[in-house]
Amino acid sequence: MTAMTKAAAKTGSAALSIVFVALIGATVLFVAGHAQSATLHDAAHDMRHATGFPCH
Repeated sequence: MTAMTKAAAKTGSAALSIVFVALIGATVLFVAGHAQSATLHDAAHDMRHATGFPCH
């Protein structure tokens, strides 16, 4: 009985992780789809500078 309980908990945890990651991905796509292109460019540009990657 213990083995069945552990297997069910592990499966539920994996399904919850998949749903959570899918929601994060959908949120990123939604926000990126509705943001102005200049906003996305500026965010990417600032991130490149923050990580030390030259872009000029």
